[in-house]
Amino acid sequence: MPGARKLAVKLLTRLDTDSAYSNLLLDEALERSQLDEQDKRFASALFYGTLERRYTLDEIIRSRLTNPDNKLSAEVRNILRTGLFQLLYMDSVPDNAAVDESVKLAKKNRNPSVSGFVNGLLRGFIRDGKKLPEAADKTHSLALEYSCPPWLVDKWLNEYGEDTTLRMLETSLGQAPVTVRANTLKAPLDTIIDMLHADGFGALAVPDIPDCIRITGSGIEKSRAYREGLIHVQDISCQLCCLALGACEGETVLDICSAPGGKAFAAAEMMKNKGSLLAFDLHPSRVKLINSGAERLGLTIIKGEVNNGKVFNDKLPAADRVLCDVPCSGLGVIRRKPEIKYKSPAEFERLPEIQYDILDTSSRYVKDGGTLVYSTCTLSRAENDEVTGRFLSEHPEFEKGGLPAILGEGFDITITPERFGSDGFYIAVFIRSR
Repeated sequence: MPGARKLAVKLLTRLDTDSAYSNLLLDEALERSQLDEQDKRFASALFYGTLERRYTLDEIIRSRLTNPDNKLSAEVRNILRTGLFQLLYMDSVPDNAAVDESVKLAKKNRNPSVSGFVNGLLRGFIRDGKKLPEAADKTHSLALEYSCPPWLVDKWLNEYGEDTTLRMLETSLGQAPVTVRANTLKAPLDTIIDMLHADGFGALAVPDIPDCIRITGSGIEKSRAYREGLIHVQDISCQLCCLALGACEGETVLDICSAPGGKAFAAAEMMKNKGSLLAFDLHPSRVKLINSGAERLGLTIIKGEVNNGKVFNDKLPAADRVLCDVPCSGLGVIRRKPEIKYKSPAEFERLPEIQYDILDTSSRYVKDGGTLVYSTCTLSRAENDEVTGRFLSEHPEFEKGGLPAILGEGFDITITPERFGSDGFYIAVFIRSR
């Protein structure tokens, strides 16, 4: 599978230099490639696996360099990363094949000594029993085991405690499950499940979450059910967020940060496509995604528009329910987008202020007695509890609301991935009391 390995190295190198999304980068490259289906699967597994385990792989490389300060080129580093990943985590690949194919890739480098260097490092790792570097402390030990940067391990330990952190780390690796929401305005749930089975997908209704289906199989967007607007892809955590919003027939609902529109679609389905749902994004191209998705699903009450969530728009109507699903660091979805965990924590420092501004502005659209929901797909106290705590202290006209029974008591919840097999998520519900 030399072509698959070459593609994985090329994409990982691009990801090191470009701020691209891993899933979009891979999907586009596979669509253009001449690889057969088996090689595409191998390239995907090698690309995502290497990216997911990058911290551990880099620590191995660093520990085996004579001079750790020597800088490797991005291409050479990714040849080593993919070679080490095959040696450590791909049992189906013989050690000799992992080394030999890595050396072949290295021979195409302009520096003739690179192939010998790659061969020596990989074979030395095998000779030494494929041992991980010794951990300096508990944080470093967890970082190596779960390939999670120490700053994030420390953050979670400090904010959520050891037991919860271990569960979060364990579920941060591996393939994320796929769930869809059934559009039962078009067909009954059983009919949709039968159609998915007929198309070769595993499909099973998720207990206690209405119209939620867990899917096995790839290419769900090419299924007949998807093409005919009978489903849209949506994680369980997002469906729980929509349950917390509780949109009803005939209401006016605003979705402040909506694109690509999944929560708006679920809310409109819960409203039986009766009422008004305005869905916003700052960028016209993303508003098009909302409107095209609503059209595919036949949800005529949704109207996507451009709007800045931080700036009050006096042209918008007072709403029965407002969903404020703000931009966030995404630390709850790192098994879907592993590149997120390698960002600098400094990149997230401004987010809480932006999130608060959007929540503050969004609250002004809520009618007396109306519901305001704040949500993120991150696991960070600064972006979750601290934002909502500040909101309550500065907005006496709002009080704590209630969560759906499936989420338990209280007005807010941090959903860790192991609870529902979902992404990590945060939901808080407020009611305007005056």
